[in-house]
Amino acid sequence: MELAYIPSPSSGVLYLGPVPLRGYAFSILAGLFLALWIVDRRWVARGGQKGTAWDIAFWAVPFGLVGGRLYHVITDYQLYFGEGRNWVDAFKIWEGGLGIWGAVALGAVGAWIGCRRRGIALPPYADALAPGLALAQAIGRWGNWFNQELYGRETDLPWALHITSTEGGRVPGYYHPTFLYEFLWCVGVALLVIWADRRFKLGHGRAFALYVAAYCAGRFWIEYMRVDEAREILGLRLNNWTAMIMFVLAVVYFAMSAKLRPGRETVVEPGAAATGGATGGATDGSAGGDDAPDAAGSGSGSGATEPEAAGKDGKDGKDGKDGKADSPGTKEEAGPKKPDAGSKKPDAGPKADASPKEKDGAADKDAAGPGDAKAEDAEAETARADSEDTGPGTADSADARSKDEAGSAKKS
Repeated sequence: MELAYIPSPSSGVLYLGPVPLRGYAFSILAGLFLALWIVDRRWVARGGQKGTAWDIAFWAVPFGLVGGRLYHVITDYQLYFGEGRNWVDAFKIWEGGLGIWGAVALGAVGAWIGCRRRGIALPPYADALAPGLALAQAIGRWGNWFNQELYGRETDLPWALHITSTEGGRVPGYYHPTFLYEFLWCVGVALLVIWADRRFKLGHGRAFALYVAAYCAGRFWIEYMRVDEAREILGLRLNNWTAMIMFVLAVVYFAMSAKLRPGRETVVEPGAAATGGATGGATDGSAGGDDAPDAAGSGSGSGATEPEAAGKDGKDGKDGKDGKADSPGTKEEAGPKKPDAGSKKPDAGPKADASPKEKDGAADKDAAGPGDAKAEDAEAETARADSEDTGPGTADSADARSKDEAGSAKKS
């Protein structure tokens, strides 16, 4: 009597009213959606567009299902075309029977068609798919548990699988749970591929080649333990030979690819790169557009100010007047002083550094006479008071008017 074992489900089908919910189909679909979720995330992380993985899956999944079923039917044709068998059972995929080799081979053809339609290469997509495919296989193996199939030799280990069904020539007993072995192995393969891909930046199909090689290494010894009916060649099951051949091909491809095409692809989906470039360009352009008006406005403002000032200077220079008002500091230095009656020119001591225009203005003020100078001083004081209240622009205009009036007084 076994004290510990893995029980088998009493039935692999649950009924929701008249609708049957089969555990095998549920396992396949759950693994499929998990794989697509993973490949979509990995594809976007590699620089592809979101949703591309699902578009390619539209081709790859049907091809993969047909390929997996074809491989199983061809390699185990006696189950469907032998004496007393019904060939219609070959189409009953829900009863189990998918060969991973055929699923991957024909699924790759479907993926290639999908990639061609999207204008991308197959190897980078295969690299993104690799760990997701391994996890899909891991979950899909639980379908064998629901169907009580593909178990190993008899064992008394505490994790033995208890088979209770007698259908299809099964003998109830305790067997190696090869479905569980392959589940754990595939999870390990997925983690290995993810780690190696991050550590070594695998590209050009090498992540997928690593998945194939690692899976085949485990499938060989797991297949060797199984006791279900299968074709043999030279004492080995057909799947053992397939695993060995695929292992060698994957290792050769990995080595040659690393030598001929080292590194990883920089662009995996040209459309995504173009869109990203356009977006980046638009962003840069927008930023530039925001700055450009400011710069243009600043330039226009400066440019408008300088010609205006130049125009004023030129006009005032014609009339012998000051152009634009000087800064407050200069005004204080150049402020008019009451001249002595006996001198022709006032003492310009503080105005030693004054500009030529200021000197001309001071000379004109001296020539105008003391009375005019007093009036001019009063007007200048008023203009300075106004500039403090209304700002520099108003002060400039007031000073300019005061100097104009002073010039008119001179002429009169």
